[in-house]
Amino acid sequence: MPASPSATDTLPTILRDTVVSLVRREGPDLSARQLAVFLTCYLQDGNHTVRGLAADLHVSKPAITRALDRLGELELARRKVDPQDRRSVLVQRTLKGSALLRDLKHMMAEAAAEAKKSAAGQSDSPRKVANG
Repeated sequence: MPASPSATDTLPTILRDTVVSLVRREGPDLSARQLAVFLTCYLQDGNHTVRGLAADLHVSKPAITRALDRLGELELARRKVDPQDRRSVLVQRTLKGSALLRDLKHMMAEAAAEAKKSAAGQSDSPRKVANG
């Protein structure tokens, strides 16, 4: 009898289905780095800076700057000089970015429901009985 799929077995399927939904959307899609920066800014509270994002994600500051350039072009994030420390730049959320996060949550929920339904269908299928 095959083992029933565990939750960790379905996670890659959920990720795949979510990414597929993202790239099928109208308009440009995000690279993995851009998505990581976007999600960090939107899911973690507090002020985000290029230096802080680079430290959190363990990538270089120029890589964060390039990702933020693209997020800015897409109006998913914007940069503003920190009034407390004019040498620092803060990353701000946007309405368009908040809408993308809401859509992303919806896509993930659909992918999770589909993965659960698929896993349930596999465990409900009749077992083969070996002849012999």
